[in-house]
Amino acid sequence: MKKTISIEYPESLASSLQLSGEAFEKEIKRSALVKLYELGKVSSSLAAKVPGLSRIDLLDMLAEYKSSPFGVNERDDLNEDIQNA
Repeated sequence: MKKTISIEYPESLASSLQLSGEAFEKEIKRSALVKLYELGKVSSSLAAKVPGLSRIDLLDMLAEYKSSPFGVNERDDLNEDIQNA
């Protein structure tokens, strides 16, 4: 089952980003998924599935947002491993 989220926003917000209403809505969805993935709240497969991306496309999207493909916990573990090396 799919659900819909509605967000009210002034047209000036989309305009300030030089985006159409449709492009702005896509941007909001993508950025929310990136942040949820960064925080470890959704898996990479779910973050890719919602907008209909492959996992490789998700990695590209994470790069566009300058977000690590490693979640918060994995990044902390990696930093700890580096310090203990």
